Amino acid sequence: MIKLAIIGAGSTVFTKNIVVDLLTIEKFKSIEIALMDIDKKRLDKTYELLNLISKKINAKPKISTHTNRKEALRNADFVQTTIQVGGYKPSTQIDFEIPKKYGLQQTIADTLGIGGIMRGLRTIPVLIDIAKDIREVCPQAFWLQYVNPMCANMIAINKIYPNLKSIGLCHSVQGTAEMLARDLNENIDDINYLCAGINHMAFYQKFEKKSTGEDLYPRLKIIAEKIINDQLISSRTKKNAFESDKKLHEKVRYEILRYFGFFVTESSEHFAEYVPWFIKKNRKDLIDKYKIPIDEYIDRCELYEKKWKTLNNDFSSFLKQENKRSNEYASYIMDAISNNNSTTVYGNVMNDNLINNLPENCCVEVPCLVDNKGFHPQEVGNLPEHLAALMRTNINVQILTAEAALTNKKEHIYHAAMLDPLTAANLSVDEIHDMTDEMIEAHGKYLPKYN
Repeated sequence: MIKLAIIGAGSTVFTKNIVVDLLTIEKFKSIEIALMDIDKKRLDKTYELLNLISKKINAKPKISTHTNRKEALRNADFVQTTIQVGGYKPSTQIDFEIPKKYGLQQTIADTLGIGGIMRGLRTIPVLIDIAKDIREVCPQAFWLQYVNPMCANMIAINKIYPNLKSIGLCHSVQGTAEMLARDLNENIDDINYLCAGINHMAFYQKFEKKSTGEDLYPRLKIIAEKIINDQLISSRTKKNAFESDKKLHEKVRYEILRYFGFFVTESSEHFAEYVPWFIKKNRKDLIDKYKIPIDEYIDRCELYEKKWKTLNNDFSSFLKQENKRSNEYASYIMDAISNNNSTTVYGNVMNDNLINNLPENCCVEVPCLVDNKGFHPQEVGNLPEHLAALMRTNINVQILTAEAALTNKKEHIYHAAMLDPLTAANLSVDEIHDMTDEMIEAHGKYLPKYN
């Protein structure tokens, strides 16, 4: 029997989505799933919900709950991590509130920027502990790593435990491809694309119709001109964490297409804080022009809190949902490895001669063939030099964040913050130094002592 251990199973909705994906596959209807979380209340709710859904779709998985990580990992074939160290309260609030005092605005703050740096510093030590347990308890398991900041986390994991079978997973590549197909009024099944770069900043090198071979970029560039000139809004409506009515426009990404010639994978609300051009002090005109949702992640977290309260009292809304397979890669990977139904996913792995004009010690997002022998990242070669240059501005921060977490050297935290594009565009070196110190102190027990 195949066993999946989910570390951070208290992320009830995401866990539910992954498990439903698996239970749609006939050979996984009796899969063994070990749910592990440090929050017993959330863990028990996840267990209860999964059992109800299993009955609804006529599946009989063997589900167990654990607060002991090693116990959950024992004999696991696959491990999935979906943890959030420090949670919304206090850590996410700190990541937004202190920078705001210095005039630094953020949207998501979980991947780059001072918020992403702090999240990495909180998360990497825990992931290293998980890696240690995997090596000890289930060294042959395949590790499906979903936690942000993805690149900094994967750099750290691979530096300490390079022989673990780990891959970083995200839904931005396939999700954006589906969005672009909708914008073009095309069927995603008739789209052929090649994408490469780093997580949240990969670019589609090719986007074309399978049936005709038509290059779809000229049509995307026409859409870009209309969106930027307010002649239309992208057909994509990205709703907040749980079905809010807040619409997010894709002006930032379409603007990047106009100036860089390629479309980027991560949403406008994310991408706006990876570069120095869209979020600036005393520039409300830019915020308004590009429809940038400042404090977006705070709004999402509040919605998650409300949804959790609803879930805690009533499962009915979840049980009414259609239980169909999502575009998350986890079930496709497990099916490919366990049942040899080979597939290609976009995974985050170390740059082992995969993208030649990015550093060797960085984490890249590239096509990965998956079969019964595991992950096989595909070589991409050189990216267009201007795209590689843009990525390197983010890679600098990712490498330094991982280095700070692994060495406990405070100087690397300052360096990461000073080299961050958004932070550097808004604050002086003294302000960055003071803000960093204040955030380290505020995060308290969630961070180690730094040298």
